[in-house]
Amino acid sequence: MSQSNMVPVANNGDNNNDNENNNNNNNNGGTDNTNAGNDSGDQDFDSGNTSSGNHGEGLGNNQAPRHKKKKYNRHTQLQISEMEAFFRECPHPDDKQRYDLSAQLGLDPVQIKFWFQNKRTQNKNQQERFENSELRNLNNHLRSENQRLREAIHQALCPKCGGQTAIGEMTFEEHHLRILNARLTEEIKQLSVTAEKISRLTGIPVRSHPRVSPPNPPPNFEFGMGSKGNVGNHSRETTGPADANTKPIIMELAFGAMEELLVMAQVAEPLWMGGFNGTSLALNLDEYEKTFRTGLGPRLGGFRTEASRETALVAMCPTGIVEMLMQENLWSTMFAGIVGRARTHEQIMADAAGNFNGNLQIMSAEYQVLSPLVTTRESYFVRYCKQQGEGLWAVVDISIDHLLPNINLKCRRRPSGCLIQEMHSGYSKVTWVEHVEVDDAGSYSIFEKLICTGQAFAANRWVGTLVRQCERISSILSTDFQSVDSGDHITLTNHGKMSMLKIAERIARTFFAGMTNATGSTIFSGVEGEDIRVMTMKSVNDPGKPPGVIICAATSFWLPAPPNTVFDFLREATHRHNWDVLCNGEMMHKIAEITNGIDKRNCASLLRHGHTSKSKMMIVQETSTDPTASFVLYAPVDMTSMDITLHGGGDPDFVVILPSGFAIFPDGTGKPGGKEGGSLLTISFQMLVESGPEARLSVSSVATTENLIRTTVRRIKDLFPCQTA
Repeated sequence: MSQSNMVPVANNGDNNNDNENNNNNNNNGGTDNTNAGNDSGDQDFDSGNTSSGNHGEGLGNNQAPRHKKKKYNRHTQLQISEMEAFFRECPHPDDKQRYDLSAQLGLDPVQIKFWFQNKRTQNKNQQERFENSELRNLNNHLRSENQRLREAIHQALCPKCGGQTAIGEMTFEEHHLRILNARLTEEIKQLSVTAEKISRLTGIPVRSHPRVSPPNPPPNFEFGMGSKGNVGNHSRETTGPADANTKPIIMELAFGAMEELLVMAQVAEPLWMGGFNGTSLALNLDEYEKTFRTGLGPRLGGFRTEASRETALVAMCPTGIVEMLMQENLWSTMFAGIVGRARTHEQIMADAAGNFNGNLQIMSAEYQVLSPLVTTRESYFVRYCKQQGEGLWAVVDISIDHLLPNINLKCRRRPSGCLIQEMHSGYSKVTWVEHVEVDDAGSYSIFEKLICTGQAFAANRWVGTLVRQCERISSILSTDFQSVDSGDHITLTNHGKMSMLKIAERIARTFFAGMTNATGSTIFSGVEGEDIRVMTMKSVNDPGKPPGVIICAATSFWLPAPPNTVFDFLREATHRHNWDVLCNGEMMHKIAEITNGIDKRNCASLLRHGHTSKSKMMIVQETSTDPTASFVLYAPVDMTSMDITLHGGGDPDFVVILPSGFAIFPDGTGKPGGKEGGSLLTISFQMLVESGPEARLSVSSVATTENLIRTTVRRIKDLFPCQTA
């Protein structure tokens, strides 16, 4: 029987029970022990010890005193069964229940009390031992499972490369790349299935992994004359679409480029560091080589690397930006100051819904610094667009000229593009990555510092242009035109303001087109150390231009003044008579101004001569600035046609314009913002020199144009002496 069923009993008046529990070896001490039990009963009850103390000293057998064993009153099986049955119903009996139970079982109420206490303690201990045992078994099982999984992880191999895949040995970038690689591999499998189906229908075999470059002719760029009279920096033979053997390579290259762009656009240090003079983030080439061990291949000898990243908020939704990037006419128009020409050669993949998700197309482009002194960069690449999630898009470019024979481009685009994330109120967060290799040694002149530091085509140049152009679009689409009114300004209706903004937009578009799309002879003449590019265009049946031969002359020069200072001076109407030959020394007045950007200097203005002048000419001026470039563009317009357009509801597209103006760049020596360093100016004039559809260019017309541009350059230089630097 367990100990819980044996309750220590003090002297309860039952001398027979006490005598039976005494030691039989001490016959003479029975009476004494019983009396001792009576004397110390209360003490023994508290301690649970029923021994009688030290009354055995006078024993007749002279033996040493012995401690007596504890006395227990063992309950009968019937008593235990009754109490256990009662315990199951009520483990905590009150005093009345204990008295009733004691009377029923012939026990003392105190015995009942202690039995229930012991029973509760016993049950509690048994439950705790059971729970501890279960937890111990579960813990051992989890330890064993954990050890098994650890061993499995350390022994696992990458199915792609066969290398170890221990998570503890991988960087975050590597882990992210492996996840992306698995997803892109699945896409390739799906596309391969589609390609096989097409192959069965057309009879043209498709190889998944061709190992040799196809004998494909080089692309046909169909660009006009390049800068400095050259014909570009590559062969211009005709080509057809990419053949069936090349397309799988191009697709796999585009998928890998997208994977790399996603990492490049999101990972910070140590992959990216502070850029030159605090401009866009610059790429850590050593870290790049560690992170991306494959891709476009090793860097080309003699090529210079330009890599940067910039992030900004843009006033356009992601789908609008994607559409602008995927259509070459919109792309070249949006980035007219950077992209001279663009062409889509072939669309390899297209989204059936028409939203550009998954579109893959082969393109070529000519990138330019607006100057006749800088050679253009030409690139042949594939552009891939993919939606990465809800409100998140990515567009990536990567050169594919190395897949084609007989082509020698000097600009190679590694994975470059942008990550576009939807924000609130129609805005987008754009992270732009620009990563190119270029061989442009010996083509710098005064632009050497700007180009060699990577600022000419840096990511902040692209982002700054995008932000500025989106501001312009928003202002045209808005009905709340922000005009600057004063006492001498004319009053314009909303139609008049809209017409004026459209004319200013045409001036900018035509100015850039005149710098890049002119065809015909290109002549260079040395004028005080500057080269002047003179080109001709013939205008026929263009309602926005006069018919005849139009000459476009351009040159670049340096000024020892910050870009902001030069921009603010040239845009002011009150300063124009100091440098504009067409003003004939007369003061110009601003009679209307409409802002088309956050910066109030981004605006369209209408200028005219003083009230005493008999001139019928007015000037529409477009001024635009961002941290990387500024423009002061203008065109003389007929006063009568402008009055009809602004007040009579005329079509602004029929106002005849020939734009001229200035492109202002930092010289690369100052900090961003245009408040330090010098300025690089490109001045361009467009003039009608011979009217009529059959007119031809004459030598005197060229001489007149050169003299005009030379005089303007000299006047501006005189206004900014060297001591202002």
